[in-house]
Amino acid sequence: MLTAMLASLLLPLLLLCRISFCQYSSDQCSWKGSGLTHEGHTRDVEQVYLRCSQGSLEWLYPTGAIIVNLRPNTGSPAAARLSVCIKPSAESSGTNVYLDRKGKLRLLLRDRDQARGKVQCFSIQEGALFIEAVPHTDISRRITAFQYELVSDRQGPEAHSVEAPCQPCSDAEMLLAICTNDFVARGSIKKVELEEEHSSVTVELKRLYRQKTQVFVSGGVRVRRWTGHIKMPLQCGVRSGEGEFLFTGTVRFGEAWMGCAPRYKDFLRLYGEAQQQGTNPCHMDTD
Repeated sequence: MLTAMLASLLLPLLLLCRISFCQYSSDQCSWKGSGLTHEGHTRDVEQVYLRCSQGSLEWLYPTGAIIVNLRPNTGSPAAARLSVCIKPSAESSGTNVYLDRKGKLRLLLRDRDQARGKVQCFSIQEGALFIEAVPHTDISRRITAFQYELVSDRQGPEAHSVEAPCQPCSDAEMLLAICTNDFVARGSIKKVELEEEHSSVTVELKRLYRQKTQVFVSGGVRVRRWTGHIKMPLQCGVRSGEGEFLFTGTVRFGEAWMGCAPRYKDFLRLYGEAQQQGTNPCHMDTD
């Protein structure tokens, strides 16, 4: 009797699934799937849920479409102010990537542009990623793959945009940067190289206060020096110069990006004044 009742309830749902979009889900940091599982039912749209601050996606032999929901694993109101950055791999192809907000699609990345590996950023409020396979007679060589990171709005779309304004940091932003940025270091600029869409600043550091990942390399146990490269938008017009700077910034996809970078003597003055007033958000050893 109970079995018959359950069957009568489930049958309409199963029929509905067969004539509409069936949805599947995964909830993790990274996802890997294959379009071959969609053969015969390419109308199906799989729902993917990625709930970490960073991870990756790899879709082999894409057919049909998938919807990727990028969400932080937190209920904090601050989560609504996050941005998402994605970086396609050099081998990525086979799909067009859209932003899907309440059924309205906006093109984010074309199939032919993915191999450039250019970082694309958008506000988390702009919706999910709708990744649609481009029809091909041979899908055996098609793979869509990218890394993603959730970042604060200040380090989000503007951090990788060639149109980013190069506005100097306010006093409050400078003081907060030493508390919250991925790296904080004291040193000098040795060389500036102009690349296709950004400048690469070679720095030599005499003091490394913090680094999230190993973007700066030590000269050895006996040599208290570190070297590395920090990226900046081209239009910022950075040049090699004399004197010491306090370099702060973020690490995105294994690369250091410049944030606030005042001359060290100017930072010392600002830090000393804030210390006297008791307004420093955190302590830093300036000896």
